[in-house]
Amino acid sequence: MNYEIREMLPNDEPRVLEILKQGIDGGISTFETEVPNREVWNTEYFNDCRWVLENENNEVVGWCALKHVSKRECFKGVAEVSIYFDNKYQGLGLGSVLLKKMILDSENHGFWTLQTSVFPENEVAIRFHQKNGFKNVGVRKKIAKLNSEWKDIIVYERRSEIIF
Repeated sequence: MNYEIREMLPNDEPRVLEILKQGIDGGISTFETEVPNREVWNTEYFNDCRWVLENENNEVVGWCALKHVSKRECFKGVAEVSIYFDNKYQGLGLGSVLLKKMILDSENHGFWTLQTSVFPENEVAIRFHQKNGFKNVGVRKKIAKLNSEWKDIIVYERRSEIIF
């Protein structure tokens, strides 16, 4: 099957949110429990560095975008990575291609640090981020509750080698 990476367009948002819902429903990808509406989603994510992966039928099967870490000027080059795939397309090695595209784009837009938080039980996400140059920078114990259960997160970051 052939795939194409392209910039995310406004008409992709319903499908992007459907894929996000699959991640929420899986219970090991995010603290979110409800899919945000389009307006909320758009305020949480940068307008730049939004990418989708389409299959040969022009269906969006995965997406990635950068989320604000802080609105403070000193953190303008730091962002949180979100990357999600339709359940049917997970484990095919497509995530690395999409993430690498976003990393290059993020550096072109002046981001020097990309970070993500992963639940310890999400072993696939841990291996994925490590494989793509993210380093474990610590564990935050019982940082928040998900469905009334305290959860730990492992914090990963990738530092640009070209921006400094």
